[in-house]
Amino acid sequence: MEKSCSLLVHFDKGTPALANEIKEALEGNDDIAKIDAMKKAVMLLLNGETLPQLFITIVRYVLPSEDHTVQKLLLLYLEIIDKTDSRGKVLPEMILICQNLRNNLQHPNEYIRGVTLRFLCRINEAEIIEPLIPSILANLEHRHPFVRRNAILAVMAIYKLPQGEHLLVDAPEMIEKVLSTEADQSAKRNAFLMLFTCAQDHAVNYLLTHVDKVSEWGELLQMVVLDLIRKVCRAKRGEKGKYIKIIISLLNVPSAAVIFECAGTLVSLSSAPTAIRAAANTYCQLLLTQSDNNVKLIVLDRLDELKSSHREIMVDMIMDVLRALSSPNLDIRRKTLDIVLDLITPRNINEVVLTLKKEVVKTQSGELEKDGEYRQMLIQAIHSCAVKFPEVAGTVVHMLMDFLGDSNVASAMDVIVFVREIIETNPKLRVSIVTRLLDTFYQIRSARVCSCALWIISEYCLSLSEVESGITTIKQCLGNLPFYLASEEGDTNDSSKRSQQVNSITVSSKRPAILADGTYATQSAASETAFSPPTVVQGTSTSGNLRSLLLTGDFFLGAVVACTLTKLVLRLTEVQASKIEVHRMSTQVLLIIVSMLQLGQSSYLPHPIDNDSYDRIVLCLRLLCNPDAQIRKIWLQSCRESFVQMLVEKQLQETEEIKAKAQVSHAQPDDLIDFYHLKSRKGMSQLELEDEVQDDLKRATGEFIKEGAAANKLNRILQLTGFSDPVYAEAYVTVHHYDIVLDVTVINRTKETLQNLCLELATMGDLKLVERPQNYTLAPESSKQIKANIKVSSTETGVIFGNIVYETSNVLERNVVVLNDIHIDIMDYISPAVCSDAAFRSMWAEFEWENKVAVNTIIQDEKEFLDHIIKSTNMKCLTPPSALEGYCGFLAANLYAKSVFGEDALVNLSVEKQADGKLKVKGKGSRRFPYRATK
Repeated sequence: MEKSCSLLVHFDKGTPALANEIKEALEGNDDIAKIDAMKKAVMLLLNGETLPQLFITIVRYVLPSEDHTVQKLLLLYLEIIDKTDSRGKVLPEMILICQNLRNNLQHPNEYIRGVTLRFLCRINEAEIIEPLIPSILANLEHRHPFVRRNAILAVMAIYKLPQGEHLLVDAPEMIEKVLSTEADQSAKRNAFLMLFTCAQDHAVNYLLTHVDKVSEWGELLQMVVLDLIRKVCRAKRGEKGKYIKIIISLLNVPSAAVIFECAGTLVSLSSAPTAIRAAANTYCQLLLTQSDNNVKLIVLDRLDELKSSHREIMVDMIMDVLRALSSPNLDIRRKTLDIVLDLITPRNINEVVLTLKKEVVKTQSGELEKDGEYRQMLIQAIHSCAVKFPEVAGTVVHMLMDFLGDSNVASAMDVIVFVREIIETNPKLRVSIVTRLLDTFYQIRSARVCSCALWIISEYCLSLSEVESGITTIKQCLGNLPFYLASEEGDTNDSSKRSQQVNSITVSSKRPAILADGTYATQSAASETAFSPPTVVQGTSTSGNLRSLLLTGDFFLGAVVACTLTKLVLRLTEVQASKIEVHRMSTQVLLIIVSMLQLGQSSYLPHPIDNDSYDRIVLCLRLLCNPDAQIRKIWLQSCRESFVQMLVEKQLQETEEIKAKAQVSHAQPDDLIDFYHLKSRKGMSQLELEDEVQDDLKRATGEFIKEGAAANKLNRILQLTGFSDPVYAEAYVTVHHYDIVLDVTVINRTKETLQNLCLELATMGDLKLVERPQNYTLAPESSKQIKANIKVSSTETGVIFGNIVYETSNVLERNVVVLNDIHIDIMDYISPAVCSDAAFRSMWAEFEWENKVAVNTIIQDEKEFLDHIIKSTNMKCLTPPSALEGYCGFLAANLYAKSVFGEDALVNLSVEKQADGKLKVKGKGSRRFPYRATK
C-alpha cells in the first residue's frame, strides 16, 4: 500500500551524481544554492529516492539557517522523509529534529512559528509531538493572530491522533476558553472548527449560549456553524426547531456565500412550506444581487431542484424567477425560461405572458448584439405557453406577427410556425390571423418564412373575401408581369442591371435542400438577409418580396407560390358563384405560372430552374387547365388532414417524453435489504457466500450483470498477443464518455522471471494516453492486471497500438512483443437523439460536407432496411411512424444522433424498390459531423 502524501511534484531528472551535487550545495554558505539544492532533494524524495546520506548534512548545515525559504523547504523535507523504522519505532535521529522544532516554536519571528505549527499538523508520530506540546500551547496566547490560528490547528490535529486525548487531555476546554476571548475572525473560526470536529458537545453549547450574536459573527465562522447544524440535525432530528431559527436569522447577513449555504441547509433539513419559501426567496434575491454569471447559473440549478421537489411553492415564486431575464447572458435567460415554462398554471399564465411580451418589445431596440437570438427564445417560450393554454393565444399571436419580417430568420421562422399551429388548434382566431397575415405578408423577407406563410394562406383562406384577398396579396408581391423583358435576356452580363434585378441579394451555388419528409428540393443558397426595396427596370415594376426572391433563382419558392395560387383558385370555384370571375382569376394565375416557367428557362438568371420545381409548377398548370374532382379533394382536404395528424403525433411525442422523465427509479418500501452478517451460512461454502455478497453489492450499485450481458462483455475482450508468444496479453476495453479504460491481463508463459516488464502504448487519432504504466516483475507462469486510461477528445475512429517490453536475467538486451492494434469504434460515442424538423434542415444546410452512401443489401423490404440502418448506426428515426405507413415502393426518412462531445450526426435514408425487388438509392444519404460542435 502506498503512503499517503500531501505533496506531489513531478520530477524525472534523478541521477546518482545529482545527490553529490545536492550535498555539496548544502554544505556551502550560499542561501540561493541551498534553496535550489533543497528543492531538488524534495523532488527526488517524492519520486521514490531515499537519499539517506543527506540527513546528517541537512542537520548540520540547513537547520541553523535563518533564511525563511530554506526553513520552509526544510519542513517540506521533514514531512516527506521516513520517520520510523520497519517496526514502526521512531528513528533515534529524529531527536535532533525535535530540538530544532522547539526552537522554531519559540522563534521571535512569527512566520517561522506559524509555518512550524502548520507543519506539525501533518506529523502523526506521538514521540515527536509530545516534547513540543508545552511550546504549542504557549503559542495559543501569542500576540500575532497568524501564530494563534495555526496553533489552534496544531492542537486540533494532535487531538485527532490515536494518542491525542492522552497528550492533550483538556484540549476542548482550553480551546473553548480561547474561543471566548479571541478577537481574530480566522482564529475564532479555527477554534470553533476544532470544537466542532473533536468535541461536538462543546461546540453546540457555545453556539446555543451565543445564539443571539450568531448573525454578527464573521463569514468564516458562520459557515462552520452551518456545517455543525447540518451534522447535529441529522443525528438529532427532534432538535431541528431551535437550529432552523438560527439559519433563518443568518438569511439576513450581508455575505452571499453564507445566505446561499443557509438556503441549501434549510432545504436539506426541512420540507415545511415556510422553510422552502424562505430558501426560494433567498435564491431569487441572489439572482438579482450577484453579478457573476456562474453564481447565477448555480442558483438557477438550485431553483430547478426545488421545482422538482416543491413545485407548488415554486409556482408562487414564478414572477421572482422571471426577474432573472434582466441578465444579458443567454445561458441564464435560457435556463430561466426552462424553469418558468414548467411552473405555468392557469393562475399565473397571464402574468407570465405579459412579462414575455414586454421582453419581446425590449429586443426591438437592437442595443444588444444577441437580441435576435434572445427574441427567438422568447417566441418559443410564448409558443409553448399558447399551446398549453390556448386562451392566451389571441393576446400574443397578433403581437408576434409583427416579427414576420425580422432580420433574424430563425425568429421569424418560429413566429410563422407558431401561427401555423395556433390557427389550426384555435378555430376562433382563424379570421383575425388570416387578415393580419395578409396585411403583413409584404414585410416578410425570408424565403422559408414566405413558404410557410403561403401554405397558411392556401389552407385557411376559406371565405370569398379571404380567397380574393389572398390572390390579390400574392399578385401585388409578385409585381407586374413579365418578370423580365425579352431585350434583357441577351444582356445577362451587365452587372449593373443584374444588381438592380437581384436587389443586392447574393446568390451562391445551387444545392439541394432536404424537406421534412426526407426528400430533396433544389434551392439557391441565397443569403437570408433583409434586402433593399426593389427598383423599376425599363417600366416593369419589381416591387414585392416574392418577386425579389424569385429573381435570386429561388424556384422552390416559385413552386410554393404556384401551388398556393392553384389551391386558392380551386377553392374559389367552391365559394364564387360567378363562373366568369372564376375563369378570369384562373387565367391570371395561369399567366403568372407561365411567366415563372419562362423565367426559369431563360438565360437571364445564373442557373435554370431545377427539375423538381419545374415538374411541380407544370402540375399546377395542368390541374388548372383540366380540374379533376379527385385531385381537388387531395389538394383541398388531404394536405390539411396530414398537418392535423402531424400535430397530433407531436403532442403524443411530447406526452411520452414527459412520462419518460417522470419514470425515475426509486426503491420501494418493501424491497428486500441484504445484510452480509445476517445471511444464512447453512449449506453455503465461504466462497459461495462471498459471491452472494458481491452480487448484492453489484445489484445495489446497478452493476449487476444480467443474462446476456456477460456475452456482451466477452465480445469486448481483445487478444493482443499470440498463444505462442512468451508473454500472452488480452485487454478488456471499456468506453465511458470521455474515457477509455484498458484492463490488460498479462501472463508470463515462460519458466523465467521477467523483470522491468512494461506495457508501452501509443495512440492515433484524437486519443491521449493519460499516464505511462509502471514496470512490473512477473514470476514464472504468473499473471498481472495492468490498467491504462486513455482520454478521448472527439468522435473519430482511433487506434491504440504498442508493445510489451521486458528483461530476463539470462539476456542483457530488452525483449519486445508487438501487440495487436485496438480499434476504437465510433459507435461507442454515438447515442440516439431528437431534434425538430426545422433544426434538422438548418444543420443539414449548415454543415460543410456530406457522403453519399450506396445501398448494397439483400434486404428487399424498405421498412426492414430502415430498421437495419437504425440498429447499425445507433440513431433515432425522426420521421413519424404515420409517414412510413402504407406501401408505395419508396421510403424517405431522417435519422439523427448526438455524440458524447455534443457533435451532431445526420442521415437521410432515401431508397426505392425496383421491379426486380432490390433496393436502390434514390436521392442522397449522408452523415454529417461538424468540425467541432462546441457552440
